[in-house]
Amino acid sequence: MSPSRSSRPGAADPTSGLLGPAEVRGLCHALGIRPTKTLGQNFVHDASTVRRIVRGAGVTPGQEILEVGPGLGSLTLALLEAGARVTAVEIDPRLARALPVTVADRMPAASTDLRVIEADALGITGPQDLGGALPVRLVANLPYNVAVPVLLTLLEALPSLESATVMVQAEVADRLAAPPGSRTYGVPSAKTAWYASARRTITISRSVFWPVPNVDSALVELIRREPPVTAASREEVFAVIDAAFSQRRKTLRKALAALAGGPEAAERALRAAGIDPAERGERLDATAFAGLAQELFAREPGGSDAKEKP
Repeated sequence: MSPSRSSRPGAADPTSGLLGPAEVRGLCHALGIRPTKTLGQNFVHDASTVRRIVRGAGVTPGQEILEVGPGLGSLTLALLEAGARVTAVEIDPRLARALPVTVADRMPAASTDLRVIEADALGITGPQDLGGALPVRLVANLPYNVAVPVLLTLLEALPSLESATVMVQAEVADRLAAPPGSRTYGVPSAKTAWYASARRTITISRSVFWPVPNVDSALVELIRREPPVTAASREEVFAVIDAAFSQRRKTLRKALAALAGGPEAAERALRAAGIDPAERGERLDATAFAGLAQELFAREPGGSDAKEKP
């Protein structure tokens, strides 16, 4: 189903097994695939780019890697080339069926190191949805339209993930890595910080994709860390984050009024958490949101209710 390495001109390194522009177009033609914006399908066709991603992710031989949205297999082949064991989650049935065939044709010795799961990554709830795999790294070119929810879903569902190196829309990369107080800091920044530290690393040229997207791309590196200490649940902390940014220009006293049961109750919780009620959500880091949630939901550290909710 995949084109022969020796008969397809245009590959940057025809002996490597990686995909070049001709191979990408040939596979799409053979599979009857027309890349769609709905699924965020923009396929990487540059060998040096995928190798750079793999090196930047620190992938080592034998590591269990999770890839979401492998598409035609450009990044998958680079991960396998580095000696990784790859669990690839693909929502498109045609691509999911074709990926093992492509790997068997272009990198046969690595076929046993690939597991393909045909599924929606947003539906993953734990290792059981990955055939029991316990990946330590997420390395992926995430579809632009679902990058943030996919990332947050996987960080919650798979505690084994120690790090993530993901290619996303440049604007999304800026939001994920934004520090408190910056113009781009918001819900994605604060929720990501619950799980991990994030930093934007390199910008990816539009020219390495087919079809060429209308936006720039960038890599974001996330390193897992313990969430802030709080008696509030993750769901409660995230509810506070959502409320704080739902009306970005409003003070926290006003923005949290509905969640707290009124502006006065919101102010009491804010003051108890050591936060100025006139402050805005964009100034709070994940630890501050965690402390605020603990006060809003009236619990002492340890989980017991301290007082009735306002």
